[in-house]
Amino acid sequence: MARVALAGVGHWHARMHLEAARAAGAEVVAAWDEELATARSFAADHRVPSCATVEALIAARPDLTVVMGRPDRVPDLALACMDAGLPIVLEKPAAVSTAALEPVAEQARRKDLFAAVPLPNRCGPIWREMEDLQRAGRLGPVSHAQFRIVNGPPERYRLDGVPWVLDPAIGGGGALRNLGIHGIDAALALAGGADLAVVSAAIDRRLYGEAVEEYAVVTLRAPDGMIATVEAGYTYASMAPGGDFEWRVSARNAYLLDRGDSCRVATLDDGRARDLTPILPADRYKAFMADTLDRLARGAAPWVGIADYLQAMRLIDRAYEEAAA
Repeated sequence: MARVALAGVGHWHARMHLEAARAAGAEVVAAWDEELATARSFAADHRVPSCATVEALIAARPDLTVVMGRPDRVPDLALACMDAGLPIVLEKPAAVSTAALEPVAEQARRKDLFAAVPLPNRCGPIWREMEDLQRAGRLGPVSHAQFRIVNGPPERYRLDGVPWVLDPAIGGGGALRNLGIHGIDAALALAGGADLAVVSAAIDRRLYGEAVEEYAVVTLRAPDGMIATVEAGYTYASMAPGGDFEWRVSARNAYLLDRGDSCRVATLDDGRARDLTPILPADRYKAFMADTLDRLARGAAPWVGIADYLQAMRLIDRAYEEAAA
């Protein structure tokens, strides 16, 4: 049974990682946060051991450590875990800027450490379907893709006890940096890791008067001509979990649509349209953790690593520059 530690349990994704680890059959052996009361409360609520210090968490020698917290403090926490040789999951946002993330990426590269980044929409059904179609020679080149993730108003982060998400000096940006990273990563994955040009970008912060943008739209173009559009927002009119999620990919022989609770693929060569078994967005962290633990056990590289995350962060930097121009 894999042993998982959670560092920075004040993060709003901490419970999702705990549930995902347990669903994958792992044991959560340690919970830590810079606020000791937060760590103790989380540990008591979820019946896991708490640690008073990072050193105590490292001494537990977990098989995998999920590193979370305020982006201005996460790089030092990640480096401490990697210095001790611990494989990690690096939760986002993991740094206030791309420059602040670079030493973490360099340490992972230099020490050849397992360092996964949870971009769990890569575990959605359309990705496996595209792989199967590609292997069968039935996908064809991708023409265009649209990735939209719009969640509830920014106030929900204050209600979750993480108001720093709305401080650009800590979070490094707004909806584009926090939510748009999923779509940016998806576009880069479709392009095979090739660099993408920012064709246009626009941001808006009119509705709620926050310092960070509440909506962003970015158009990207790949070297082969593929066009991808990424939308991210805090503009869904509900505080309830969920929002507006839609991933679309159009290839020469296939059109794939993932709405979270439903998923469909149409193929031109056989004139068929099929429903795929959906994976609810709330369950994709479970799929991510199961995949991550499997890769770690096999000695394989993570599906999404820090180098991938760093490339997406740099692309978001360029999108912000374009929006400000």
